Amino acid sequence: MSVWIAIGVTAVGCYAVKLLGLLVPAGALERPLVRRLAALLPVALLAALTAQQTFADGQELFLDARAAGVAAAAVALLLRAPFLLVVAVAVVVTAGVRAMGG
Repeated sequence: MSVWIAIGVTAVGCYAVKLLGLLVPAGALERPLVRRLAALLPVALLAALTAQQTFADGQELFLDARAAGVAAAAVALLLRAPFLLVVAVAVVVTAGVRAMGG
């Protein structure tokens, strides 16, 4: 399959999904369940992406310095630290574990 065919199929697919979204009746989007799911879906997707990027390498599950950084960030969040401090703690802990472990 050539690259241009893949690009064309992706473009048509994206257009179809966009069109499908415009064809949904407004009444369906105003239902409480749909509104709640729409509010929670980005959080769930971001959490899944973070977990996949932190704890997986291809088909293997492993723990490394990134896991320590995420754990440190979780502790900082539990202590109600500001967002920039949470990020800084994660960076420092990850760098420290990498420096100690090689």
